[in-house]
Amino acid sequence: MTHHEHPDAALVRRGYEAFTSGDMDTLGSLMTGDCTHHVPGTTRFGGHFKGRDNVLGMYRALGEYTGGTLRVELGSVLVDGRGHAVATHQLFAEHGDRGIEMPGALVFTIIGGKVSDIDECVADIEELDAFYSLDG
Repeated sequence: MTHHEHPDAALVRRGYEAFTSGDMDTLGSLMTGDCTHHVPGTTRFGGHFKGRDNVLGMYRALGEYTGGTLRVELGSVLVDGRGHAVATHQLFAEHGDRGIEMPGALVFTIIGGKVSDIDECVADIEELDAFYSLDG
């Protein structure tokens, strides 16, 4: 990481750190009130979560579903200097005796130093749906 990291890249890194440590207060402070997270797939975790509280609620539900095992290892953070950032990561999670490991990415729209929109992309939507649909 250089001394001259773009502020949008630094914002995204702070978000990943807060998510990874379960610091929802900090994570929420990095979002606009009407922030929307678009999640691929057709499960209860898929779809459009609009509003900071709904986004954070979905993250909490994911944490419960995965028994606290959900984690993301941040790869690259790329910016365009015009309010967009792309972060690549590796997703890891478990549910019962089943696990998932998958590359993914988040595309951020940043307005006024806060995240206003998150578009999530994954390597395999069907595998993600199957994992998020397990019973128990």
